[in-house]
Amino acid sequence: MAITTVGAAAQLSARAYGAGDQEAVLALVEADRLPGQPEATPATLAEALAGRSPVDGGWWAELDNVRTDVVHDPSGRVRGVVSYAKRPGDGAGLILWLHSEEEDQAVAEALVGHALGQLGPRTVHAFEFACALSLGLEGLPVRNRPATRRALEAAGFTGRGPWRYIHRPLDGPLPTDAYPVARVRESYDPPGWQLHLRKSDGTLVGEATIGRPVDGTGVLWWISTNPAHRGRGLGRRLLRQGLTHLAAEGAREVIAYVDDDAPPGAPEHDRTAANRLYESMGFTELDRLWSFTRRP
Repeated sequence: MAITTVGAAAQLSARAYGAGDQEAVLALVEADRLPGQPEATPATLAEALAGRSPVDGGWWAELDNVRTDVVHDPSGRVRGVVSYAKRPGDGAGLILWLHSEEEDQAVAEALVGHALGQLGPRTVHAFEFACALSLGLEGLPVRNRPATRRALEAAGFTGRGPWRYIHRPLDGPLPTDAYPVARVRESYDPPGWQLHLRKSDGTLVGEATIGRPVDGTGVLWWISTNPAHRGRGLGRRLLRQGLTHLAAEGAREVIAYVDDDAPPGAPEHDRTAANRLYESMGFTELDRLWSFTRRP
């Protein structure tokens, strides 16, 4: 791809990612890494470049011609990287992942502008789903990435932030029940385990999905109890068992993503009680995850 100037004021130019950019790109990803997220490796970078991800893989399969470009200064130093694609199903464009030097908003603006120019006039979504460089991070952590957020908004994107990113260390004794309350079985998508809590007649009253630890980090993907059986401490016991299981499998910390955007009048989506449970069990919020959309 021909070199195209995308940030005249900052003297930045864009070109296709090359094998010689690996070290610089991994350093950019590492600089943005949140607590609870694994370190990016050449292998995970290769998966991201190929348009594959162990989480949200079905959404990646819908994309066409995933491209990754870098921007560099006149000396050739890589300052940022952006991956983007088109989705034939609805004609939308997507900015899949982007990393730059957060202390210089001009770099993020150059990356966003370059991706928009390559995608052309169409609806474009940014940070819609997880990539292989993270452990299920579906969105931009806006507290940790303020320059990227501002660059997107300056380009006409509108953000929405439904997800809380929460974290708990597993470096101390965990409260446990006298015996397991849920049956545990292996899960393959995502890799990990499912916990099913049933009444004596087999009725399912609670369930949870936990992810196999990656570099010492486990994930609480899902936990829910039947509304008719809430208020009896079943969610707390299920969460305790899940944390204990993750610790036994080598997890030193656990993360979770909580959708916290219940619309008015939709009590079935209200997460007030769930958030109280997480906080009482030692979870703290580290960031909010936003996705963005820009319409032509």
